Amino acid sequence: MCQELKNRKDYLKDEPVKTIYFGGGTPSQLSGEDFSSIFRTIEDTYGLEHAEEITLEANPDDLTEEYAAMLQALPFNRISMGIQTFDDATLKLLNRRHNSAQAITAVERCRQAGFRNISIDLIYGLPGETDKRWAHDLQQAVSLNVEHISAYHLTYEKGTRIYEMLQAHRIREVDEDSSVRFFSTLTDTLGNAGYEHYEISNFCKPGMHSRHNTSYWKGIPYLGCGPSAHSFNTEAREWNLSSLDTYIDSIEKGHRSYETEVLDKVTRYNECVMTSLRTSRGVSLEYIEQAFGTEFRQYCRNMAAPHLKSGKLNIHNDYLSLTRDGIFISDNILSDLMYVEE
Repeated sequence: MCQELKNRKDYLKDEPVKTIYFGGGTPSQLSGEDFSSIFRTIEDTYGLEHAEEITLEANPDDLTEEYAAMLQALPFNRISMGIQTFDDATLKLLNRRHNSAQAITAVERCRQAGFRNISIDLIYGLPGETDKRWAHDLQQAVSLNVEHISAYHLTYEKGTRIYEMLQAHRIREVDEDSSVRFFSTLTDTLGNAGYEHYEISNFCKPGMHSRHNTSYWKGIPYLGCGPSAHSFNTEAREWNLSSLDTYIDSIEKGHRSYETEVLDKVTRYNECVMTSLRTSRGVSLEYIEQAFGTEFRQYCRNMAAPHLKSGKLNIHNDYLSLTRDGIFISDNILSDLMYVEE
């Protein structure tokens, strides 16, 4: 990792590094010495003086009192914790190592260690989900008074235990009406608790949005190091191969194994619409015109017209944004606004 960071110094073209995110996998398995080594490399190679948000993605059961104190002594100023649910039986079903009591204690330990920016992840639409259980999860999350909450609907990924259980008819997917109800409960509960709904799946206390993830949605260049890590420089995307052995071997031999996709104008337009429209601010028609031309602006405006008429989209100060009703059919709206070449 440190070697790759050094080798790719020029990728960001001397742009100041404003956010750093340790995530994907289990970085909370690393020791203090490991983190110190990585931070020294980042500081020597890129500098840390402009970094305003440095996040560690952590498993609740890794966050012992000693580990949280060690993290606080490092440059980390934000913790993102994958709690998923506070229902112990469902956590077992998801093959998670922690239980609900450990998750609650982990948040408290991070607070005691001095962290003032904590994010937790929740999943809804889980097998056997009921309105009562989801409401309890949200009430528990709100009672922790964390600064940021991400909530995602369960998706069944091939190769996971829960996917195999679905295929074997041992569990059932929740129906669409229930999913809509769960999402309404989510937005109402967190809204009433003072959280801003700033992206379809993300909620924060005022001013406490994820600066790192917001950079993705704004199309800001980023560098990703490690197996499977993606990088983006506005014109192309590249990603390291996923095999850990291949990654280590290629870095040690000085020829990183990666793949690249050059992004044409249509692809960049479609990605801009897809990421921007997920945010509360929406997509800027002025930016569309500046970046892609009048034809794309007109196309976007024309395709938005039916959704503006039906009240699923709103337009304000030249920004198109989803209304609450529009969020429920956001995939359809995004699909309509995508540019399809003849």
